[in-house]
Amino acid sequence: MSAEDMSVESSGAEGSGVESFNLEALGLEWLALSPSTLVFIVLGLTLVAFIWGRFRYDLVALAALLGSVMLGLVPAENAFMGFGHPAVITVAAVLVLSRGFERSGVVDIISNQVLKVGENLLLQLLVLVGTVVLLSGIMNNVGALALLLPVTMRLAREHNTSPSLLLMPLAFGSLLGGLTTLIGTPPNIIISSYRRDVTGEAFSMFSFSPVGIAVALAGLVFIVLVGWRLTPKRSGQASTDEMFDTANYLVELKVGEESKAKGLTLQQLRDELDETIPVLAVVRDDNRRAGYNFHGALEEGDILLLEAGPDELQMLEDKVGLSAIAELEEEAEATEHTASDEEGVKAGTDEAKGAAQDHQPVDTEGLQLIEAVVRNDSMMINRSVRQLRLNHQFGLHLVAVARDGGRLKQRLRDIRFKNGDVLLLQGSENEISESLASLGCLPLASRELHLGQPRKLVMSIAIFALAIIAMLLDLLPAAVAMSTAALISLLIGVLPLREGYQAIDGPVIVLLAAMIPVGEALDTSGGADLIADALLRFGSDWPVVVTMVGLFLLSMLLSNVVNNAAAALLMAPIAVSLANGFDVSLDPFLMVVAVSASCAFLTPIGHQSNTLVLGPGGYRFGDYWKLGLPLSLVVLAVAIPLILLVWPL
Repeated sequence: MSAEDMSVESSGAEGSGVESFNLEALGLEWLALSPSTLVFIVLGLTLVAFIWGRFRYDLVALAALLGSVMLGLVPAENAFMGFGHPAVITVAAVLVLSRGFERSGVVDIISNQVLKVGENLLLQLLVLVGTVVLLSGIMNNVGALALLLPVTMRLAREHNTSPSLLLMPLAFGSLLGGLTTLIGTPPNIIISSYRRDVTGEAFSMFSFSPVGIAVALAGLVFIVLVGWRLTPKRSGQASTDEMFDTANYLVELKVGEESKAKGLTLQQLRDELDETIPVLAVVRDDNRRAGYNFHGALEEGDILLLEAGPDELQMLEDKVGLSAIAELEEEAEATEHTASDEEGVKAGTDEAKGAAQDHQPVDTEGLQLIEAVVRNDSMMINRSVRQLRLNHQFGLHLVAVARDGGRLKQRLRDIRFKNGDVLLLQGSENEISESLASLGCLPLASRELHLGQPRKLVMSIAIFALAIIAMLLDLLPAAVAMSTAALISLLIGVLPLREGYQAIDGPVIVLLAAMIPVGEALDTSGGADLIADALLRFGSDWPVVVTMVGLFLLSMLLSNVVNNAAAALLMAPIAVSLANGFDVSLDPFLMVVAVSASCAFLTPIGHQSNTLVLGPGGYRFGDYWKLGLPLSLVVLAVAIPLILLVWPL
């Protein structure tokens, strides 16, 4: 076809539903690019957007899908078929079942036993990492990590262990555990579905186990014996008071006779201040009531326990006449008599700050304080307290924010939250769990363990076991078996319907559904063959295993900068093209992608598990590769020979 007649169509635009148009008529002859080139451009821009992180990955994936449709790379009628893809349905069902395990008490029983491990650090690591490896094999790995996070923080605090020594190994263990079964991690589900599309037969539930279990055990041994020594030891992270420096910032302010605050409710006080300073408690006649539960008007002599620094204290004195008092009334009175009127505010502020630094931390018992970490998919990300309306909509007061292991000193209302932030919150004990779930936060050490009902526990295990048996006997495909198990769990009340919907990770579902057609476009446009041809030419003088190592490294590096599911979707067509080019079995190449796509050990952004421990562990971006790189090499050294042994060429 000449350039004059060339039109933009889908890869083989016939029947794509995308109307072609004449480029010359529009003066756009230079846009007459081949479909494979267009796919590379779309994927390149998508990867840049993933790495940049300015927009959430599900939005980036959706933009890539719609862009591919407009360029004719994906037929319009097939654009949203990914939402019904078996891999997407299976992932959603596994997420529901994972929440059901938590709700029924299966995991709490395990967690209670973990807390008995004792003071030996190696034993703590062995039990914690070993437990998360086992759990990650039968449930979503992020869910398994989330369940053991509070257990780990509590264990660290009870035995005065730095959480930084435990949390990164725990996160990496959750990734290793996902390698062991079909439902352990989305890449395995994707690779199994891709094999079914190509050969007509999917991988079974335990097809991944021979290689996955060996790799997970090797990783566990390495982490427990050597790897933990490569993690940074961040001091001062073991207690709430140390992390947030609570004693230096919890202050008492008294409502005086001339105070403008007298007669105001706490809400009216906040409106007057135009500030989100949380009042933790109000003390009246030696009776203390939590701030969220105090609804009356302030009276003379009331004492407010609140979170404030020197700047906030000055503002409270100027705007509403609340005076800072010292720990002892005698010292406060002496300060009032000796300070001049001009220096009164400064003296009171310095006195309160000095007293707070000298005395023991303020007793916060009964104030329902809880720590929580912001998830990657949280609605809080890039939003402030005011935008979220934490108090009005969720009944939560923000007390402090820690980031990268240190408490943020800026005004609370000015903070825009990031994933991995650790929040100190106050709220109603009965509602705080639901509020955290709605916000997309995970509770840390303040979370108590609650055993589920025995009947639901047994039913939950039985339903899951029957689904596995149906899959093993080829009675039902994985998507149907897992969906049926999830439905039964909801029908019999193992999990309330609302929690079932909340358990489904919307961004991950959209990411998978959007990237599946884009990944297919990489194959149908010839882009996967071009990449495979380049690798074949590079490895033509070397054994096939060398090319497999190269594929492993490429997929592993990709998974450290984009979601592991996206990495698997993009690398699967390349793996199949390589196998066809060498005229060997597809299975070892697909297994290489399955393992390597889950090896996101080098960065905190490669996987949600890594990000979740960033704040609580006080890690920095560059801390991850110190343990992650040698662990990746261990996985590579164990996986490749085993894959060739179990899945010969």
